[in-house]
Amino acid sequence: MKLKTYHPDQIEEIKALFTKTFSDSEGEAEGAVIGELANELLTTTNSKDLRGFVAMEEKKIIGSILFTTLTFENGPSAFLLSPVAVHTDYQKQGIGQKLIRFGLQALKEEGVELAFTYGDPDYYSRVGFQQISEDVAKAPLVLSYPHGWLYQSLSGAEITAIPGESYCVSALNKQAYW
Repeated sequence: MKLKTYHPDQIEEIKALFTKTFSDSEGEAEGAVIGELANELLTTTNSKDLRGFVAMEEKKIIGSILFTTLTFENGPSAFLLSPVAVHTDYQKQGIGQKLIRFGLQALKEEGVELAFTYGDPDYYSRVGFQQISEDVAKAPLVLSYPHGWLYQSLSGAEITAIPGESYCVSALNKQAYW
Protein backbone atom coordinates (compact mmCIF):
# COMPACT_ATOMS: atom_id res chain seq x y z
CA MET A 1 0.00 0.00 0.00
CA LYS A 2 1.20 3.48 -0.85
CA LEU A 3 0.05 6.69 0.85
CA LYS A 4 0.25 9.95 -1.07
CA THR A 5 -1.28 13.32 -1.80
CA TYR A 6 -4.22 13.03 -4.18
CA HIS A 7 -3.93 14.30 -7.75
CA PRO A 8 -6.80 16.26 -9.40
CA ASP A 9 -7.18 13.61 -12.10
CA GLN A 10 -8.26 11.20 -9.31
CA ILE A 11 -11.37 13.20 -8.36
CA GLU A 12 -13.85 10.87 -10.08
CA GLU A 13 -12.28 7.79 -8.50
CA ILE A 14 -12.29 9.45 -5.07
CA LYS A 15 -15.95 10.43 -5.46
CA ALA A 16 -16.79 6.84 -6.45
CA LEU A 17 -14.89 5.52 -3.39
CA PHE A 18 -16.84 7.75 -0.99
CA THR A 19 -20.14 6.90 -2.71
CA LYS A 20 -19.56 3.14 -2.54
CA THR A 21 -18.13 3.08 0.97
CA PHE A 22 -20.97 5.11 2.49
CA SER A 23 -23.60 3.30 0.40
CA ASP A 24 -22.32 -0.02 1.74
CA SER A 25 -22.42 1.13 5.37
CA GLU A 26 -25.18 3.75 5.52
CA GLY A 27 -27.37 3.13 2.46
CA GLU A 28 -27.45 4.48 -1.09
CA ALA A 29 -28.91 7.88 -0.18
CA GLU A 30 -26.08 8.58 2.30
CA GLY A 31 -23.54 7.27 -0.20
CA ALA A 32 -24.77 9.73 -2.81
CA VAL A 33 -24.64 12.61 -0.31
CA ILE A 34 -21.09 11.88 0.86
CA GLY A 35 -19.86 11.15 -2.67
CA GLU A 36 -21.20 14.53 -3.76
CA LEU A 37 -19.64 16.20 -0.70
CA ALA A 38 -16.23 14.78 -1.62
CA ASN A 39 -16.69 15.93 -5.21
CA GLU A 40 -17.74 19.42 -4.12
CA LEU A 41 -14.82 19.72 -1.70
CA LEU A 42 -12.37 18.65 -4.40
CA THR A 43 -13.80 20.82 -7.18
CA THR A 44 -14.86 24.03 -5.41
CA THR A 45 -12.42 24.48 -2.53
CA ASN A 46 -9.43 26.74 -3.12
CA SER A 47 -6.27 24.62 -3.22
CA LYS A 48 -4.75 26.59 -0.31
CA ASP A 49 -7.70 25.42 1.83
CA LEU A 50 -7.68 21.74 0.82
CA ARG A 51 -5.39 18.80 1.53
CA GLY A 52 -6.40 15.40 0.18
CA PHE A 53 -4.65 12.08 0.65
CA VAL A 54 -5.16 8.62 -0.80
CA ALA A 55 -4.14 5.06 -0.02
CA MET A 56 -3.28 3.13 -3.17
CA GLU A 57 -3.12 -0.62 -3.71
CA GLU A 58 -1.41 -1.14 -7.05
CA LYS A 59 -3.17 1.56 -9.14
CA LYS A 60 -6.48 1.52 -7.27
CA ILE A 61 -7.54 4.06 -4.62
CA ILE A 62 -8.61 2.07 -1.57
CA GLY A 63 -8.86 4.95 0.90
CA SER A 64 -9.13 8.71 0.92
CA ILE A 65 -9.26 11.53 3.45
CA LEU A 66 -9.84 15.23 3.01
CA PHE A 67 -8.76 18.11 5.22
CA THR A 68 -10.04 21.65 4.73
CA THR A 69 -9.25 24.90 6.46
CA LEU A 70 -11.09 25.63 9.69
CA THR A 71 -10.78 29.33 10.38
CA PHE A 72 -11.09 30.87 13.83
CA GLU A 73 -11.64 34.63 14.12
CA ASN A 74 -8.69 35.05 16.48
CA GLY A 75 -7.12 31.66 16.49
CA PRO A 76 -4.40 29.31 15.43
CA SER A 77 -4.04 27.63 12.06
CA ALA A 78 -6.38 24.66 11.87
CA PHE A 79 -7.75 22.10 9.44
CA LEU A 80 -10.88 19.95 9.62
CA LEU A 81 -10.73 16.25 8.71
CA SER A 82 -13.87 15.25 6.81
CA PRO A 83 -14.77 12.96 5.15
CA VAL A 84 -12.83 9.70 5.54
CA ALA A 85 -13.41 6.50 3.54
CA VAL A 86 -11.74 3.13 3.15
CA HIS A 87 -13.11 0.77 0.50
CA THR A 88 -15.35 -1.84 2.11
CA ASP A 89 -13.11 -4.72 0.95
CA TYR A 90 -10.11 -3.17 2.76
CA GLN A 91 -11.65 -2.13 6.07
CA LYS A 92 -10.52 -3.40 9.49
CA GLN A 93 -6.87 -3.50 8.34
CA GLY A 94 -5.70 -0.18 9.85
CA ILE A 95 -5.61 1.59 6.49
CA GLY A 96 -7.78 4.50 7.65
CA GLN A 97 -5.60 5.05 10.71
CA LYS A 98 -2.39 4.97 8.65
CA LEU A 99 -3.89 7.39 6.14
CA ILE A 100 -5.04 9.79 8.87
CA ARG A 101 -1.62 9.70 10.56
CA PHE A 102 0.00 10.38 7.18
CA GLY A 103 -2.26 13.38 6.57
CA LEU A 104 -1.75 14.74 10.09
CA GLN A 105 2.02 14.48 9.68
CA ALA A 106 1.84 16.41 6.39
CA LEU A 107 -0.17 19.17 8.09
CA LYS A 108 2.26 19.24 11.01
CA GLU A 109 5.18 19.65 8.59
CA GLU A 110 3.36 22.66 7.09
CA GLY A 111 3.16 24.24 10.54
CA VAL A 112 -0.57 23.70 11.07
CA GLU A 113 -1.24 23.90 14.80
CA LEU A 114 -4.58 22.09 15.26
CA ALA A 115 -6.66 19.44 13.53
CA PHE A 116 -10.36 18.93 14.19
CA THR A 117 -12.88 16.34 13.13
CA TYR A 118 -16.50 15.50 13.84
CA GLY A 119 -17.19 11.82 14.25
CA ASP A 120 -16.88 8.70 16.36
CA PRO A 121 -14.65 9.44 19.39
CA ASP A 122 -13.78 5.74 19.77
CA TYR A 123 -12.40 5.56 16.22
CA TYR A 124 -10.64 8.91 16.07
CA SER A 125 -9.06 8.54 19.52
CA ARG A 126 -6.94 5.76 17.99
CA VAL A 127 -5.13 8.40 15.93
CA GLY A 128 -4.75 10.97 18.71
CA PHE A 129 -7.99 12.95 18.57
CA GLN A 130 -9.75 13.82 21.80
CA GLN A 131 -13.09 15.34 22.67
CA ILE A 132 -13.28 19.09 23.00
CA SER A 133 -15.98 21.34 24.32
CA GLU A 134 -17.38 24.15 22.25
CA ASP A 135 -16.51 26.35 25.23
CA VAL A 136 -12.89 25.84 24.12
CA ALA A 137 -13.29 25.79 20.32
CA LYS A 138 -16.62 26.58 18.70
CA ALA A 139 -17.75 24.40 15.80
CA PRO A 140 -18.80 26.20 12.60
CA LEU A 141 -22.42 25.02 12.86
CA VAL A 142 -24.71 23.51 15.50
CA LEU A 143 -23.53 20.02 16.43
CA SER A 144 -26.20 17.31 16.46
CA TYR A 145 -23.76 15.03 18.34
CA PRO A 146 -21.60 17.31 20.57
CA HIS A 147 -19.52 14.36 21.85
CA GLY A 148 -18.23 13.93 18.30
CA TRP A 149 -16.43 17.29 18.25
CA LEU A 150 -12.76 16.29 18.43
CA TYR A 151 -9.35 17.90 18.11
CA GLN A 152 -5.66 17.17 18.11
CA SER A 153 -2.72 19.49 18.75
CA LEU A 154 -0.16 19.16 15.97
CA SER A 155 2.29 21.53 17.64
CA GLY A 156 2.44 19.69 20.96
CA ALA A 157 1.06 22.73 22.79
CA GLU A 158 -1.97 22.44 25.04
CA ILE A 159 -5.06 24.03 23.56
CA THR A 160 -6.44 27.11 25.26
CA ALA A 161 -9.87 28.61 24.69
CA ILE A 162 -10.17 30.09 21.21
CA PRO A 163 -12.46 33.13 21.36
CA GLY A 164 -15.04 33.86 18.70
CA GLU A 165 -16.64 31.92 15.89
CA SER A 166 -15.14 29.36 13.51
CA TYR A 167 -15.76 28.97 9.80
CA CYS A 168 -15.45 25.99 7.51
CA VAL A 169 -15.18 25.89 3.72
CA SER A 170 -18.34 26.42 1.71
CA ALA A 171 -18.87 22.74 0.79
CA LEU A 172 -19.07 21.78 4.50
CA ASN A 173 -21.08 24.84 5.53
CA LYS A 174 -24.39 22.95 5.52
CA GLN A 175 -26.20 22.03 8.71
CA ALA A 176 -26.96 18.53 7.39
CA TYR A 177 -23.29 17.56 7.87
CA TRP A 178 -23.21 18.70 11.49
